[in-house]
Amino acid sequence: MSQATVNAVQMQGIEKSFGSNPVLKKVDFSVKVGEVHALAGENGAGKSTLMKILQGVYTKDAGTISVAGVPVEITDTFDARKAGVGMVFQEFSLIPTLTVAQNIYLTNEPTKFGLISDSKAKEMAAELFEQMQVVVDPSSTVENLPTALWQLTEIAKALAQDAKVLIMDEPTASLAKHEAEALFDLIVRLKAKGIAIIYISHRMDEVYRIADRITVLRDGVRVLTESLAQVTPVQIVEAIVGRTSAAHLVHLDRSSKISREIVLEVENLSSGTKLVDVSFSVQKGEILGLAGLMGSGRTELLNTIFGVAKANTGTIRINGKQVKISSPREAIKNRIALIPEDRRSQGLVLDHPVTENLTLPVIDSLKSRGFLSTKKILQKSLEIIQQFAIKAAQPSIRVGALSGGNQQKVVIGKWLATDPSILMMDEPTAGVDIGTKSEILDLVRAIADSGKSVILSSSELPELLAVSDRILVLKDGKVLTSLQRNEIPNEEFLQLAIQGAQK
Repeated sequence: MSQATVNAVQMQGIEKSFGSNPVLKKVDFSVKVGEVHALAGENGAGKSTLMKILQGVYTKDAGTISVAGVPVEITDTFDARKAGVGMVFQEFSLIPTLTVAQNIYLTNEPTKFGLISDSKAKEMAAELFEQMQVVVDPSSTVENLPTALWQLTEIAKALAQDAKVLIMDEPTASLAKHEAEALFDLIVRLKAKGIAIIYISHRMDEVYRIADRITVLRDGVRVLTESLAQVTPVQIVEAIVGRTSAAHLVHLDRSSKISREIVLEVENLSSGTKLVDVSFSVQKGEILGLAGLMGSGRTELLNTIFGVAKANTGTIRINGKQVKISSPREAIKNRIALIPEDRRSQGLVLDHPVTENLTLPVIDSLKSRGFLSTKKILQKSLEIIQQFAIKAAQPSIRVGALSGGNQQKVVIGKWLATDPSILMMDEPTAGVDIGTKSEILDLVRAIADSGKSVILSSSELPELLAVSDRILVLKDGKVLTSLQRNEIPNEEFLQLAIQGAQK
């Protein structure tokens, strides 16, 4: 029997309920030796629960698990590690103040003469990275490393525990494009060594790039398992959302909804070396897209307008009146809101409840006789939760416990509660499932239809083309060109413009 036909893991009839809520319903899933098997589905579809059962975080209610053809009972993470199952977390599990080597061998430290030996750990880590064909200094403190090396350290940690199966949860979510490319190269090498990889991702381009098969879960049920060579992206999306879902990527002509009234004018705006003499304007009801490569200045532009970054030169006018914005507080006073790129570190207080996160920007309006009103806070929270269909077991739940898509809805909901006239959104669909992406893009259109102006920065070109009325292309902190949506025939044309090859 060849390596490609042997199941590294086989899960059959897996069931799991939390209270009276069934989360997994007789799910079958397998990954072969030396295979990359993608796992997809909307937030709440059961992906994480299924993988946490394999990882030993949860115990199954029913079903069987076999590893390399041998039935196993996985009741905790120790059982999973013993069976050769390793997890590469999206939200890193490393301890920042320890060295790379110390993190890799944490709780499994090598010894010399009966004592823990850091030097031996460094030697062993160096050998491991050499086998992975990547360059990481084992003696570096993790907090001083770029994100990409945290990811490699996570993988090395799993391999050091003799993992034969790696679960990767949105592994490129925090990586730049060149870092993601290096990760893909590593995955190819791990496959060649017979490592089985379960790859959880919402990004179809990545799935088709590296995966051999895909399984889709919807509402706790397996609805599709197929070779990537035998299924189209449209079929996958339809399986994920349970309906034909290319509609959200179809551009709708909104010219009748856009007023001639100019709401925002930016003239010769500069910030350090990352933003140079940027000028543009936005009309009432218009959706202005920002396109550009990593480092093009898209995020810096939004941060400077919002007062997060300091402007060295330039003028900002709102409704024809010049304003000085040197802090987010001043931006909010001028009815500007920003949905930041990194919702977890910039948009949310993860350890605080949903209610506090939703009402933080409007907290002053929720007082009664000079004191904060618990009743008003709860009432406002429930109003936003209902408006944006936020799935939370209860308003008091910690916001960090919500899925990525629902966290993003909390960020959008809390800023829309301030009733901005200008809403800026930086990568608003990053790390959310396809169904939530569709909801967010529909929401962007509805916000603009209501008369607000939207500036949307995204590296997802199909989404940018779907919702933008006009696209500003940036490169090296400068505006390269401004294109009306009807001037852009296809994604390739926009890609050339971003590269500076299309004027």
